[in-house]
Amino acid sequence: MDFSFPYPSQRMPVMGRNIVATSQPLAAQAGLQALADGGNAVDAAVAAAIALTVVEPTSNGIGGDLFAIVWDGERLHGLNASGRSPAGLDLARYRGMTEMPLRGWDAVTVPGAVSGWVELARRFARLPLTRLAAPAADYARNGFLVSPITAYHWGRAADVFGGFDAFAAGFLPGGRAPHAAERFAFPDQAATLEEIAETAGETFYRGRLAHAIAADAARHGAAMTVDDLATHRSEWVQPISVGYHGAELYELPPNGQGIAALIALGILRHRPEASAPLETADSVHVQVEAMKLGLADLARYAADPDSMDVVAEQLLDDTYLAERAATIDMARAGDPGFGVPKRGGTVYATTADADGMMVSLIQSNYHGFGSGIVIPETGIAMQNRGAGFVLEPGHPNVLAAARRPLNTIIPGFLMRDGSPLMSFGVMGGAMQAQGHLQMVVRTVDHDQNPQEASDAPRWRVDAGRALAVESGFDADAVAELRARGHEISVAPRGDTAGFGGAQLIRRVPDGYVAGSDHRKDGQAVAF
Repeated sequence: MDFSFPYPSQRMPVMGRNIVATSQPLAAQAGLQALADGGNAVDAAVAAAIALTVVEPTSNGIGGDLFAIVWDGERLHGLNASGRSPAGLDLARYRGMTEMPLRGWDAVTVPGAVSGWVELARRFARLPLTRLAAPAADYARNGFLVSPITAYHWGRAADVFGGFDAFAAGFLPGGRAPHAAERFAFPDQAATLEEIAETAGETFYRGRLAHAIAADAARHGAAMTVDDLATHRSEWVQPISVGYHGAELYELPPNGQGIAALIALGILRHRPEASAPLETADSVHVQVEAMKLGLADLARYAADPDSMDVVAEQLLDDTYLAERAATIDMARAGDPGFGVPKRGGTVYATTADADGMMVSLIQSNYHGFGSGIVIPETGIAMQNRGAGFVLEPGHPNVLAAARRPLNTIIPGFLMRDGSPLMSFGVMGGAMQAQGHLQMVVRTVDHDQNPQEASDAPRWRVDAGRALAVESGFDADAVAELRARGHEISVAPRGDTAGFGGAQLIRRVPDGYVAGSDHRKDGQAVAF
């Protein structure tokens, strides 16, 4: 593993036998304390995840969704804790729209994060859920000092959500967002989290909180009911994978976007340029072009598995991936459409313990605080995952009743020779699959340590031939990419909001090495 540190960085990798890396320091400490109290990696991940809803509310909340991959010491388990649209959805409400609304109850699907915490704890945890929720409840009741990047996004969200009365009452005390290093408390959240933990989630899906959610929906003429909440279930799923240069990348199957990273990596496997020197024009170009192909197929085919017209295995078929790889022109930037296979705002936490268990967990409200809907006197901020649907008739991801929308959040996991190599994620909307691809290439092909891979300047595919890159890329490589037709914009140093936030834990013979992205407030901690 390389430890040369060629990139400007605020951080060093953290090493230990028990370890947590996440996007907010207080949440990382909550996870580490669970490990110190005798918990395992799942205890740590659940404690960190619950704490994140309090200390980083700009990116997730109690009313969000969750996905996770767990290595239990012998095999991988996948958990899809995302929700469906209401069963009584009135499609007439959307008539005349060309795209889904981003805000309000019309963008809300059933939140799954709470069910994810409960299900992970039920199956794997050593500590009671009341213990895992305790740090988050303490932060909410007694307050915490808001971290700088969170404060920045909170201030921007105030302009968007200030007109939502319950949001303003809870998240804008005194009529404004809290500043960095200011104390923020939300006692309603503390009571809600304690009630969730004491009832193992029953209150949220079938009890008092469920009725509060449904009552607020009814007041606004929305379709969500207590029955929608009561029928929700998290789903254990089998992760899907592709091989790449001696390693295997595992993602969860749709309705997440992880399959886009798998398609892109499977395409790269068929291109010799994938082994070009790092950050050269050839290296970036072939990754970008493979990613475009993966994103094009994602947009056409990925949806709730119940409504897809192809299955994931068809999109990952090696013959199909080789055909897609052959369409890449190394001399010119492309603007590809989807292929035709043969028929057949987010937070992330990763944890690992001394017994070998590892967890890759991601949860989100989607666009920052989500829909803007906050259930009065509960602190529950509802996601806007319904905005992930499309309104194109016949599309597999078209809005429909009791359907899960395409979801952006994806946990990643790397294996080698049947053993864990790295648990990781890169939060940030459409950047996530692109970030996964870049982390895998840097780890597998160039043996970069987790902090080094995170610190490196990133690229991001935008619409058409537009390509955004962070400052720090070699000027000659950028010039050559422009000559190949890439419409490049270079983000100034420090302008990192659109390039994601990585958290990574890599296994080594005697423990783990972790990295935490300098683009976020978070940290890696260990003992």
